[in-house]
Amino acid sequence: MDILLQFLILAAGFVMLIKGADWFVEGASSIAAKFGIPQLVIGLTIVAMGTSAPEAAVSISAALKDSADITIGNIVGSNIMNVLVILGVASVIIPIAVSVSTIKYEMPFMVGISGVLLLLGLDGKITWVDGLILAALFIAYLAYLFIQAKRGRADAEECPQEVVIWKAILFLLIGLAMIILGSNFAVDAASEIAGFFGMSKRFIGLTVVALGTSLPELCTSVMAARKGNADIAIGNIVGSNVFNVLFVVGLSSLVTTVPYQPKFIFDMCIAIAAAVLLLVLCILGRKKLRRWGGALMLLGYAGYFTYIAFLTNN
Repeated sequence: MDILLQFLILAAGFVMLIKGADWFVEGASSIAAKFGIPQLVIGLTIVAMGTSAPEAAVSISAALKDSADITIGNIVGSNIMNVLVILGVASVIIPIAVSVSTIKYEMPFMVGISGVLLLLGLDGKITWVDGLILAALFIAYLAYLFIQAKRGRADAEECPQEVVIWKAILFLLIGLAMIILGSNFAVDAASEIAGFFGMSKRFIGLTVVALGTSLPELCTSVMAARKGNADIAIGNIVGSNVFNVLFVVGLSSLVTTVPYQPKFIFDMCIAIAAAVLLLVLCILGRKKLRRWGGALMLLGYAGYFTYIAFLTNN
């Protein structure tokens, strides 16, 4: 009876995620239309930060509870999954158009800040000084987005339909709440189900929990792509990864020194390689992340997962 309840909770979690993502994208794109803000900017900011809320909550809470060693693993693992799995799945379902701006600026910036995090961690820790560096980069990133938003408003045509702003904001907030709550339901229920069937904690951590915290990004990106809001789909992932590194790790390291274990160097290299692969695939796909590119990224994650699982078993 208890396991049946967990399956029902899991199903409810997925329903909340899907419907929440639908409303969240609807609200975000409406706000963008109302104020003439490019959808890419909305995707890189509001949507990205909203769907990164689970990772931020886990990492910052861990720092406050003197468990800061969780922070790097959570962020690096999430960033790898965001690129290889979330965009992989989304682009296999429907090819995703990518703006020139994202290819020329945002994606290289994501690669660059991943490299910065790798270099800062080579001494085995992320200190408050490192946190200040990450915070400065985050402020510079926000300034860039502010310039993009102003340019977008200047170039935007008058919105052809009337947008009721309070409804758009309400949809966005309710959608975000449903995404976060649905993610929690899905992760907790899936963990209970996995435990009931005797799956190891290692397996649960590498699959259920890792994927669970990335479910908001998955649902939001797929829904955005299906609605034709490709800039939100790509911007959500790129912005989420940037937010994870600069804001989450940066803020955590300002609270307390964050340990950076040597094993994370390999994972960080994979995160950088994934970001570079995404950039290359978008260029080869002629400003589109095509189905074959998504399939290649999913194969890449399968190889990474197999390698990690093998190391863990030994």
